[in-house]
Amino acid sequence: MAHLRAVPDPDDVPDDVAEVDLVVEPVDPAAATAPGEDDPPHEEVHDEAFEEEPRRYPSTIGGAFYLSILAVAGTALFITYRHDWRLGIQILGGSCLAAALIRLVLANRDAGMLAVRNRFIDVSLLTGMGIVLIVLATTIPDMPV
Repeated sequence: MAHLRAVPDPDDVPDDVAEVDLVVEPVDPAAATAPGEDDPPHEEVHDEAFEEEPRRYPSTIGGAFYLSILAVAGTALFITYRHDWRLGIQILGGSCLAAALIRLVLANRDAGMLAVRNRFIDVSLLTGMGIVLIVLATTIPDMPV
């Protein structure tokens, strides 16, 4: 099957016509080259403006806060599992409130993993979850064993 390529025919185009008539020429697929093969080799351009700086981990201050909130939440879950469940859940609620405060203060570009949605939704959900956890841990009555 012959491959076809549309090429304008300069003999058929009158000077006053804006559109170009196309002539179809057969193309030999074996002789065809990939785009850019006929281009001369380029010298590598070494531009200091495009050099990437080594990535810092975490790369934003919000990432550092996120890791610290995550560590506090993990500690709270450990306390909940091994010791006093009320204290653990209250610490977990406090970490949610701290995350909401940090998300409220930091700019979007600096918030890191604390910025999941827009600021209002993130702060509302974290604040609501923190308050609910603290209120529930405080108000649930002790059950006799």
